[in-house]
Amino acid sequence: MVPSKRGLVTILRDTNAPSVDYDRHLRKLGFTSQVEQDISTFHKTLTTRLAQAAIVEVSSDSSKRVDAIKSLRERHCHVPCIVIASEGSEDLAVSALRAGANDYLKAPLHVEDLDASLDRLVPPGNERDKQSMIGGHNSTQAVRRYLDRAAATSSTVLITGETGTGKELAARYIHDHSHRRVSAFVSVNCAAMPETLLESELFGYERGAFTGADGARDGKWKQADGGTLFLDEIGEMSPSAQAKILRVLDNREVCRLGGSKSQRVDVRVVAATNQPIEKLVEERKFRSDLYFRLNVARLHLPPLRERRSDIPLLVNHYVQEMNLKFRRKIMGFDSEAMDKLERYDWPGNIRELKNLVEAAFIELPDDCLDLAELPKAIAERIASMRDMPAEEREQLLGVLHKTDWNVSQAAAELQLSRMTLYRKMAKYQIVRSPRRNIALQ
Repeated sequence: MVPSKRGLVTILRDTNAPSVDYDRHLRKLGFTSQVEQDISTFHKTLTTRLAQAAIVEVSSDSSKRVDAIKSLRERHCHVPCIVIASEGSEDLAVSALRAGANDYLKAPLHVEDLDASLDRLVPPGNERDKQSMIGGHNSTQAVRRYLDRAAATSSTVLITGETGTGKELAARYIHDHSHRRVSAFVSVNCAAMPETLLESELFGYERGAFTGADGARDGKWKQADGGTLFLDEIGEMSPSAQAKILRVLDNREVCRLGGSKSQRVDVRVVAATNQPIEKLVEERKFRSDLYFRLNVARLHLPPLRERRSDIPLLVNHYVQEMNLKFRRKIMGFDSEAMDKLERYDWPGNIRELKNLVEAAFIELPDDCLDLAELPKAIAERIASMRDMPAEEREQLLGVLHKTDWNVSQAAAELQLSRMTLYRKMAKYQIVRSPRRNIALQ
C-alpha cells in the first residue's frame, strides 16, 4: 500500500559523498524529494516549496556545510534538519548540533536510522499530531500506538498522569483520529468549576431556571453531541456531581436545569485525572460504579523524567513555536544548557518545559539560548544538581560495546537522545570503533 503524502524533503547533495538513492526510499515513506547541489538553490527550494524536512550531506569540506545549516536555521527555523556525514567524527556531530541540526547520521546509511529520524521529526498525520505526540522514546511510541487503537473504537477512555503530561492533548488526539472528528470536541475542567455551576454548565438550563437565566442554553454535554466530551480532573468532582455524570452515562440522556424533557445525546467521554484514582475509590472519595464506567480504555502518560530522550525534540519544537510567536530566529539552546535540561527532573513535565522556553525568549537572546536565559527559579534548581559521576565515561563505553557501537541503541538504553550521546562521546574523547555497515539501497 502506498503511504499517504507527508510532504517534501529537500536534500543538499554533496558531490564528494557516495551516491545514495534517497528518492525511491523517501517515496516509500510517503515523501517527495528535491535534490539540490548549490546552497543558494537549496534555500530557494525550502522557501518556495514549503519543505517538511531537510537533509544535508557532509563529506570533506564540512565547514561550508555547517555554515549552510546555520543559514538554514536562520532563514527556515521551523524546518527539521538531518545531517548525513560520509567522513564524520564526533566533533562534526557536535558542530552540526550547535549549528542547529536536529539529527546526525553517518554513511553508509542504515535504512532504519533514516526512517526513525524522519518519524521523530515529521510524524505521519496532520500538524496537530506533530504538536501533541512529539517524541521517539519507547514509552512515547507505546502511548501513540494505544491512542490510535483507542481512537478506532467508541469506548470511554480514562487517562491518568501527573500534571503537565499532556492529558488534554491525548484526548484531542483520540478525537481527531476517530470517526467523531467532524463533530465537536468539548473540554470541561472539573477542578476549576464551582459545584453550583457544574450542573448548569454540563446539562444546560431553561429560561428562568435561576436568577440570571434570561434564556435557554445547551450544556457541554449537548454541545458535544456526536463528538467527544473531555472531563479533565474528574477526581475533583463532588459526590453529587459524580452521581449526575453516572446517570447520563447509563441512559445517554440529559435534562436541562429547570426543564422536564430529556434529550438524547451521542457523546464519547474521555476523562482524566492526576490523582491516584484507585486510592480515591478505596477511600470512598470517588464512586466505584462511576470508576468502573470510566475505566474501559485506560492510558497512563509517563512523566517527562522517564523519557528524557524526548526532551531535545520537545525543546526544538517549542523553540520553533516561540520563534513564530516572538518573530525571532533563535537557533536553540547551547550544548551546556541542553545537557542541564536533559538532567533536570521536570516536576511540571511538558507544560513546565514549554513555559521555560517561552520565559527564555522573554530575555531577548541574540541567536542561541544558554543558562543565563533560564528563569531564576529553574536556574537555581539546575545549579544545585550534582555533576555526573566520574565513572560516566566507563558507563558510556560499556553500553557502546554492549550494543556493538550502535549509537541509537546505546542512546535508548542510556535514556539519552542520540545527539546528547554524541556530545558526551566528544567530551570524553570516545572514538567509535569501525564496523561494517549495510548501505542504503
